Amino acid sequence: MRKNGVQALLMGGQACVFYGAAEFSRDLDLLILVDAANLARLRQALDELDAQPIAVPPFAQQFLEAGHAIHFRCRRPDVAGLRIDLMARLRGMGGFEELWQRRTTIETETQAIDLLGLEDLVCAKKSQRDKHWPMIRRLVEQHYFQHRNEPTPGQIRFWLRELRTARLLLSVVEVWPLETDREVGQRPAVSAAIGGSEERVAEHLELEEKQERDRDRLYWQPLRRELEELQRGMR
Repeated sequence: MRKNGVQALLMGGQACVFYGAAEFSRDLDLLILVDAANLARLRQALDELDAQPIAVPPFAQQFLEAGHAIHFRCRRPDVAGLRIDLMARLRGMGGFEELWQRRTTIETETQAIDLLGLEDLVCAKKSQRDKHWPMIRRLVEQHYFQHRNEPTPGQIRFWLRELRTARLLLSVVEVWPLETDREVGQRPAVSAAIGGSEERVAEHLELEEKQERDRDRLYWQPLRRELEELQRGMR
């Protein structure tokens, strides 16, 4: 992808590894910019990887813009079996250009890797999939333990909005009351933490998860119907 100049952001399990929340993943999940030039570069990269579509929908701009994921399997010997999942839109989030501005770039020994920003990655993980919720918790906790000694106001706000461990949320509310006052109306779990009840905080966190799962289910319903129609048409 780098070799061909594809503008893309790494997300999914491999991005979580870079953020210190290890997750074993054989897949390569990319958020891509959809325009004619970038799609041409992307097609060239996929051709060089001998990557073939493995499910509906087919590789077409209209499906990417609609929010579908497009799946490939690589056949080139050195990457044989690697699955590549491409998306151009994420539920409840801004467009690619906005997410690109908030990206994290990590320098490795061989190249720079552009990742979906941490806050955006956490939002992208809020889905119906059971495995995503422990990963969200690990991502935010890792960030908290890394920066809690000298946090910025923005980092504290991030923890107040996204921490999923009742005990840690109670700690943040206790240590940073001024930032808490600014966020208290945005999240019922924070209001419960001010009262000091870990049990009440846990109840609100559980309700939050259920609501996000429901929102994700509703978002994907029309897209799943479209996929089912495409599958029937192919048969």
